[in-house]
Amino acid sequence: QVQLVESGGGLVQAGGSLRLSCAASGRTFSGYYMGWFRQAPGKEREFVVRIGWSGVTNYSDSVKGRFTISRDNAKNTVYLQMNSLKPEDTAVYYCAAGPTATGTYDYWGQGLEVTVSS
Repeated sequence: QVQLVESGGGLVQAGGSLRLSCAASGRTFSGYYMGWFRQAPGKEREFVVRIGWSGVTNYSDSVKGRFTISRDNAKNTVYLQMNSLKPEDTAVYYCAAGPTATGTYDYWGQGLEVTVSS
């Protein structure tokens, strides 16, 4: 019954912005980190960013300074504000969550397409 549902993707021009959201349900996510991975066409899935229950964040170098993650613990929802988008950001974005204690990602969303045109 645990579900992570992403929303907010779409098509934007280079330099534009998008705001993704990931709503988790089915259990309490206290003590869990939540974050985003992405997979570009022809490439392996890569880590983008995560945020802990306490608000501590970790960003990949490729998005640091352009993307901002935030979390509403009361809603079990994480947001990803993506600014200054580049064509290289085009990918399917996956929301993921896991226990901080294990460092694993136990739950995954179905994926959200983001396309940035040049």
